[in-house]
Amino acid sequence: MPRIEGHVLIRAGRDAVIAVARNNELFPEFMDDVESLEILSTSEDRRTVNSAWVGVIPKFNKKIRWEQEDTWDLERGTCRFRQLMGDFDAFSGVWGFTEEEPGLTRFDSMIDYRLEIPLVGILIKSVIQKTMENNIQATLQAIKKRCESV
Repeated sequence: MPRIEGHVLIRAGRDAVIAVARNNELFPEFMDDVESLEILSTSEDRRTVNSAWVGVIPKFNKKIRWEQEDTWDLERGTCRFRQLMGDFDAFSGVWGFTEEEPGLTRFDSMIDYRLEIPLVGILIKSVIQKTMENNIQATLQAIKKRCESV
């Protein structure tokens, strides 16, 4: 299963960065590749959130839909997520937030995915891989920009 990883340094404290990342219902406001996001349910302690996503892939003029469960461990500064249902055959990952020094947070993102399209050759799979890599970088940069502009 392909894995995509990336990270970015954000000039903001860890708690502030986590607050932006946890407020995912606002992602469509500042992430170009998220058309819509609806919170379906939230646990009483707000550490588990189920949401419905619609993402856009402009290069293919395609929308991709999935429902996702996010599980937050605020003490460790992580969010584990996984697709519950949707267009991917498998989709899961983890976000990590580490305070490098006061006011500087490292945001790591790792995604494992599988997208099986019958009769698709290696060339198309490499295009999908590159699209996923671009997406993870766009997400990192969008959260960085949001955090640093507050």
